Amino acid sequence: MLAVDTNILVYAHRREAVENAAAAHLLRELAEAPEAWAIPWPCVYEFFSVVTNPRIWRDAASTPAEAWAQLEAWFGSPSLHLLGEVDGFAAILRRFALASRVRGPIVHDARVAALCIAHGVAALLTRDRDFSLFPELATRNPLVP
Repeated sequence: MLAVDTNILVYAHRREAVENAAAAHLLRELAEAPEAWAIPWPCVYEFFSVVTNPRIWRDAASTPAEAWAQLEAWFGSPSLHLLGEVDGFAAILRRFALASRVRGPIVHDARVAALCIAHGVAALLTRDRDFSLFPELATRNPLVP
């Protein structure tokens, strides 16, 4: 199962993003395929926060209704799994959280990585290189040829 990080979700939603066409195509392929794919719940929250933030998008931030409609479109995929905490999650998160360079905003990445490991994700689709701090989690940048 592949999981999708926030940045790919944002690119797929925001038409002005240079990466929009490729990211939107990727999400459409995942959503329409019979194979399982996933979005970690923290990425759902972060997506909503980022795309509705007027400090990031100035006057063109997505409205909450637009952001939620996008999420509902993805939630409608029958092959989507939303990844939340499960039994054994705390032990994985502890291991990642106590890693030497995990501080501040990297704690969010540790949580996403721990969720992916707890659910047996084969790879996280992301452009965020901070996930290299968690070598147990394979990552792939789907936007490079």
